[in-house]
Amino acid sequence: MNIRISYSILILVFFLILPLTGWSKRPAQPVENEKKSIVKPQKKPVSIEADYIKGYYKQEIEATGNAVLHHGDNVLTADRMKYYEQSEDTEVEGNIRLERPKDVLQGKHLELNMQTEVGQLTEPRYSMKEGEGRGSGDILLFEGKDHYRVKKTSYTTCPEGNHDWYLRTKELEVDNKKEIGTAKHVQVVFKDVPILYSPWLDFSYSGQRKSGLLAPVAGYNARTGFDMGLPVYFNIAPNLDATVTPRIMTERGFLLSNEMRYIGSNNMNGHLLFDILPHDIHTNQTRWGVLYTHTQSLASGWRGFLNYNQVSDDRYFRELTPNLAQTSLTNLSQQGGFTYNGRLGNDGAVHFTGFAQRFQTLQDRFALFVSPYERLPHLALNATKYNVGKLDFEMQSSWTNFYHPTLVDGNRTILYPTVSAPLRNEYGYITPKFGLHYTHYNLAAPVDDKGENINRAVPIVSLDSGIAFDRQMKMGGRDFVQTLEPRLFYVYAPYRNQSYLPNFDSAINDFSFAQILTENRFSGGDRINDANRTVLALTSRFIEKETGIEHLRIAVGQQINFTDPRVSLPFPQVTSGRNDFVAAVSGRLTPTLSTDSNIQMDESRGWIEKVRSGVSYQPKPGKVLNFGYRFSREVLEQVDTSFQWPLYGNWHGVTRVNYSLKDDKILAGLAGLEYNACCWALRLVMQRLTTATQTTTTAFFVQLELKGLMGIGNNPLQVLQQSIPGYTSVH
Repeated sequence: MNIRISYSILILVFFLILPLTGWSKRPAQPVENEKKSIVKPQKKPVSIEADYIKGYYKQEIEATGNAVLHHGDNVLTADRMKYYEQSEDTEVEGNIRLERPKDVLQGKHLELNMQTEVGQLTEPRYSMKEGEGRGSGDILLFEGKDHYRVKKTSYTTCPEGNHDWYLRTKELEVDNKKEIGTAKHVQVVFKDVPILYSPWLDFSYSGQRKSGLLAPVAGYNARTGFDMGLPVYFNIAPNLDATVTPRIMTERGFLLSNEMRYIGSNNMNGHLLFDILPHDIHTNQTRWGVLYTHTQSLASGWRGFLNYNQVSDDRYFRELTPNLAQTSLTNLSQQGGFTYNGRLGNDGAVHFTGFAQRFQTLQDRFALFVSPYERLPHLALNATKYNVGKLDFEMQSSWTNFYHPTLVDGNRTILYPTVSAPLRNEYGYITPKFGLHYTHYNLAAPVDDKGENINRAVPIVSLDSGIAFDRQMKMGGRDFVQTLEPRLFYVYAPYRNQSYLPNFDSAINDFSFAQILTENRFSGGDRINDANRTVLALTSRFIEKETGIEHLRIAVGQQINFTDPRVSLPFPQVTSGRNDFVAAVSGRLTPTLSTDSNIQMDESRGWIEKVRSGVSYQPKPGKVLNFGYRFSREVLEQVDTSFQWPLYGNWHGVTRVNYSLKDDKILAGLAGLEYNACCWALRLVMQRLTTATQTTTTAFFVQLELKGLMGIGNNPLQVLQQSIPGYTSVH
């Protein structure tokens, strides 16, 4: 819900911390203008019912006792009413209730012209059908269709009998057509204490977007000090909006934050964030950041995209962003390009991607690392063709020009054609496959004695097969289908010495159940593993018969290497050993207990290589306990606990601790309290994060949410949702 104020009092409003409301989060949608003809309104018929009716034909009617008047979509009930047919005036008194499409009005005495909708209602009580707003006043003045004005009135979204908070205003004007309220001389009263004042404001009582000032934002961060902002929202068009937020930080100075969003025809949409700090009083520098994304359909099958991110310095996010989740960003992508998706005959598809990409690397001075290669440009063409003489053909190809200021660079061409012969029936499949992975390098400088032009060809043969069994069963009174799916996968690729090749974009894939069923344990195109291995896997799924929802999955896999892998990267391997066993469990163990866990064992050495385990207990919304454990031998060992739980009455506690057992320190911590009443909420949250090798930052979030009107302070909901899996805002 938004509030608008003239620019002449903007500075005054900022220091008074003007009470402002939020705006609807509905995405903007483009609309088309429609031509409308002017039609003279037709006179609507009036019907009256009552226990006793008397009057004069075509002059006046007096109804008493359970009187009901119908006029179009309006229904008026009262103890007594008079209706004058010639003028269409009505006089009503006693238990008055006027129900209209968008509101309900009640009062003591009503005088109203049914045609012009001009009149007045004494001792009014009103309630909105959209947004749950309600209030009362001294007198309500009808000023035409969809417009009325209330003198000395109150407004709240609290239910009847509750006045925890309300607006107290000298005058409130309501426009039901635009669903906007405009108030003069307004006080925001919380628990009978005035907390904010505004000489004038307007708001959308139904949550529709509108231009104006939003609620002030305030918080504390150890790097910025006390941080206070006053967002100004511009509803420029149905498909275009912007928010400008002046921020004052006691430790840094004045920062102007700008955000713009748009969508358009051809599936075009974009999002721009631009912040500028003209003078950082701590560093005496001008600091800025820009994040911009844009996507757009260009022609049949073609789509363009742009993703540009840049900041003024390495410490920008760690010191200035109010979003602590951004403090861990290290490589900011600057990328633009095109994609194409099309058909290749009746049983085929073709996909093309072309883009240029570079990075801004944000260095930690205590732990410097090498920035990624730039791709200037990258072109990829993939094509598939099925059912060609019972064979499936696929071609993966790419050409990339890699650039790096300090490392060996050049361009790389990849051609990887494959042919497979899938054999399937209703209970299983066997798919033999053959491919040849060919790579050509044209480097800017010679490598060892291999020169500048290097070729590599690796044939790859694989065989994938599986069978599916199922049975009917009951669990917890519900019908389930349990599957049993054994799978056998074999891959062979001969050894090729690749130690002399540059590494533009390859890394070792994290060992997992899905990864062991792939041909190459390396990502990118610079390393192709030598392989002579078999994978035996068994998966069982529990699927609810009525809905088809998978509730639980249990999987085990045994990888058997017949020869030791020799291809490696020049840094310690993440996984090792000839024989590796992996097990995974994901889904709901009970209606309230769920897990996502996997474990990897190196059987040749008899130890556990990796553990990724998470267990969540959530009996109902607002009550969740999470426990996580992560272990990678000689790399990390961490526990992560979090919860949201009722403490007493309407108070909830929220906590999250991510602790490194290897380093004996807290990497991330969060603690807070929430109070949720029927029409307001209070949130107090403190968060502490390790943002760099020797840097931590602490932030405080304090927010009073007046539901349906505004949130005052710094909203911690995004932080809570990111930190506590299963967190829900309890109303």
